[in-house]
Amino acid sequence: MTTFQSLGLQQPILDAILEMGYNTPTEIQQKAIPVFLDRKTDLIALAQTGTGKTAAFGLPILSNLDTFNKSTQALIISPTRELCMQITNDLKNYGKNLPGLKIVAVYGGSSIMQQIKDLRAGAHIIVATPGRLIDLLDRKAVKLENIETVVLDEADEMLNMGFQEDMETILAQTPEDKVTGLFSATMPKEIRHIANQYLRESVEVSSGKKKCSLGRYHPSICRSARQR
Repeated sequence: MTTFQSLGLQQPILDAILEMGYNTPTEIQQKAIPVFLDRKTDLIALAQTGTGKTAAFGLPILSNLDTFNKSTQALIISPTRELCMQITNDLKNYGKNLPGLKIVAVYGGSSIMQQIKDLRAGAHIIVATPGRLIDLLDRKAVKLENIETVVLDEADEMLNMGFQEDMETILAQTPEDKVTGLFSATMPKEIRHIANQYLRESVEVSSGKKKCSLGRYHPSICRSARQR
């Protein structure tokens, strides 16, 4: 049986998730975490919401993070404010044992001046909605030149919401040698176009089943769902 310990994650990350009561990774986590940890190829991951996608990209990002380097090393783009906040909270829980970890969420509907202040104070990881990130880039409030990892989460939803041009604008401002993860429930031709244009040699993995998993549902909710 595959365990989180067998995937190669750093001990502080393992300690945090084991303390949260998680031992066995979901299918998408088993397939995606080793690829993202290795950092030799980009990643296309096809998985439904609820299969543990946040941990699938979040745990290896945190495991590879250098918190003594104050520059922004990872950028995660998500379609909605709610998902942006959820990802941020999950990452903070997974990374609670990392000294000095700073994660900043930027999204519309909240004070952009406060977000600029938070960014200037330092952010190892930025979690952003596309529109607000474009606004911050236009204001020169975000620097992406040192980004090592970019994740497009729920890419098909961002496409449906009209963010294709924003996604391409953002990706064009990131380093060519970054590692990119594209997570999507479906793969329409527009998303395949983005993958072909902005991803290097990539590994494609998929998970067919929605299940209660690390980073998405509280265990009590999972139990009640199974009982129904």
